[in-house]
Amino acid sequence: MDAEGPPTLCDLCLAQVCQSLSSLCSMRADGSMSLIWAPVFPQETADQLLNHMAAKEILNDTTVGIFRSCKELRLRRASIQSCPLSAEAFRLALCPHRLLELDASWVSGGLTGADIVSGLASNPECRSSLQRLSLNGLRLDWESLEANGGIHVGFSSLRGLRMLNLANTDLNDAALEDICNLPHLETLDISCSAISKLTALLECKNTLRSLIAHRQRHLDMSPAQLLFLFSQLHALKHLDFSEDHFSVDDSDGRDGDETVRQLLEGSPQVLPSLVSLDISGRKRISEAAIRSFVESRSGLVFLGLLATGVSSCDFFSTQKSLKVTGEADENQVCEALRRYRDRECFIREALVHLYSLTTDTDKPQPDVLKLVVSGMQRHPTSLHIHLVATACVFNLTTQDLAQAMPISLLSSTVTQLLNTMKNFPNHQQVQKNCLLALCSDYILQEVPFDKYLAAMLVINWLSSHEDPTLQRMAVAVISILVAKLSTEEMAQFSKDIFIMKLLAIVQQKAMVGVVDSTLKFALSALWNLTDEMPVAARNFIECRGLELYEEVLESYYTEPSIQQKVLGLLNNIAEVEELQADLMEEDILEHILSLLQDSQVDVGVRYFAGGILAHLASRPDAWTLENELRSTVLKQLHDSIMTWTHLEREMVSYRSFHPFCPLLQTCQPAGVQLWAVWAIHLVCTQNTSHYSSMLEKEGLTELLKALAAHPSTHSDIKGLSDSVLSMVEQHQIHAGAFNNQTAPQRS
Repeated sequence: MDAEGPPTLCDLCLAQVCQSLSSLCSMRADGSMSLIWAPVFPQETADQLLNHMAAKEILNDTTVGIFRSCKELRLRRASIQSCPLSAEAFRLALCPHRLLELDASWVSGGLTGADIVSGLASNPECRSSLQRLSLNGLRLDWESLEANGGIHVGFSSLRGLRMLNLANTDLNDAALEDICNLPHLETLDISCSAISKLTALLECKNTLRSLIAHRQRHLDMSPAQLLFLFSQLHALKHLDFSEDHFSVDDSDGRDGDETVRQLLEGSPQVLPSLVSLDISGRKRISEAAIRSFVESRSGLVFLGLLATGVSSCDFFSTQKSLKVTGEADENQVCEALRRYRDRECFIREALVHLYSLTTDTDKPQPDVLKLVVSGMQRHPTSLHIHLVATACVFNLTTQDLAQAMPISLLSSTVTQLLNTMKNFPNHQQVQKNCLLALCSDYILQEVPFDKYLAAMLVINWLSSHEDPTLQRMAVAVISILVAKLSTEEMAQFSKDIFIMKLLAIVQQKAMVGVVDSTLKFALSALWNLTDEMPVAARNFIECRGLELYEEVLESYYTEPSIQQKVLGLLNNIAEVEELQADLMEEDILEHILSLLQDSQVDVGVRYFAGGILAHLASRPDAWTLENELRSTVLKQLHDSIMTWTHLEREMVSYRSFHPFCPLLQTCQPAGVQLWAVWAIHLVCTQNTSHYSSMLEKEGLTELLKALAAHPSTHSDIKGLSDSVLSMVEQHQIHAGAFNNQTAPQRS
């Protein structure tokens, strides 16, 4: 059972609405959507619908129009994060609502912070109702608003605001002064902004409980001034004064580091009620100062010390209630991954340490894997993060660890790996890490993900790289994935350029006579590619694959694992009537016949040799060689097959039994019929339920019955046919009994 459980009924319904928007809506004159009919949604459901549309990346100027219906869809907690919205669409669809919260972080489409604030302030209800506003990553751009005739309405007009996030904006000192006039402001995030003075914060010293001031590069205040300011913030319980340690040299941030040092070593009367302090990335911090600071503030529950060099302080082992971000152990690293999701510098640092901590792990850690994937999703373009994160994914899913993970988590993990491969196509180490993680039988066989996309990414990468280790992994992944593709996907994948690349690998290995996993995987991939795929088989022939395979057959005479894969592909060609003429060469057929006859050759090899000959000999009108050779083939087929022992191991699997239909006709020679029935008997004994159902569905049971009942059918063939029909009948009885046991009883 998947630990994360199935989606809720509400989630399923909302997903269906998102998928069906075009049929549920009409179009207004301005190109926006309007629901044709809608009940009054429960208020929380309206919020969830907006969030679903944003998460599925379908929220835009057109679709957001449905939220103009304020009576049916009443928004309170709205998230339009990263959505492409214009100022006009935002004003018409969201501003009329009595919002409590709005997250407009990183919106695109030209919407600015000034547009949002002025739009919200135009609704008298919003002025007092809005409590939480996030504009992370936006340009505020008051100047542009005024230039276009708009009225400059500051943040202070939104009198109900308690939380304001202006990280990564062009916030300046004048705007900060306006913000600090808010009567109820409790939480303020000014990280990575253009602020030079924080003195305006004194205006809200009695209400401000949380100040987040990460990476204040433009700050122009002395340590003494900053310490005085902090000492006056009487209500402050959460302070983040961390720094991006990757982008700071020894001269930058010196005043900030000195401020932190003095805060830690100074009077306990400065910020005595502090609950959390984040100084990650700061330099020149001593363990003694940390100990003194923590001991004098009994209410402290969190301390951010990542990349400070002091997180391994022995003192923390006695502080059971104190959470710490750092690199001393896995708990500290995971705490960093949880808290710093949006900070590339800290995610990068934490992942480096996580990689070291998980290199030899033997314990499944799904929660840790989820944190790693989250970091990759939050920072899709960061090479530094994906380079280390993909290595961590491999550590956390290698060997048997993947089998203990929730399937849904593995599915999202693989999807993220594929996105990483798309985003960094030319970075060899990233590609290698992704291939290492993908190169798992369990993941490739059991986990749902876009197999076609994965196969295309891997084969495209393989086409332009020659690294032997990566080549082996790439071919291994492809060999499994191609067997999972639909017929339509296989047709797209079977282009001659891909077949040529795989043939080049086979030729490269065959020239030096090596037998390794790369050669075997390449042969398997080509075999799977041509399975019931005439276009691929034709491309194989046109790429001179037959000539190469004839050489491989002769040079690897003592390697049954190689011969089986070569003959398996030739079987696929022999199944295609219009391609059989390409196999009508006396030398290659006599070589295949010699394999069939040789009792010292592995039964698997003789089986595939027999299949090729049975298909070719089944059409006398298409046989272009000496009739005497065909007669020999038919006799040897029968004589050889009757000496074969039953195989316990699974040697072959079939997509369908359609290629067998011509071979099971009552007019066919006994040798042809016998090979087909023996093949069906083999796979049915190894996987009775799967192949019994396939026989019934594709009508082969009727062919087998006709064959068994025909007076001229050889007794050997009748015996095997009856055995197969008996297995099918037993399967039907068992399946019927099971259905009767599980069916609901009528009272």
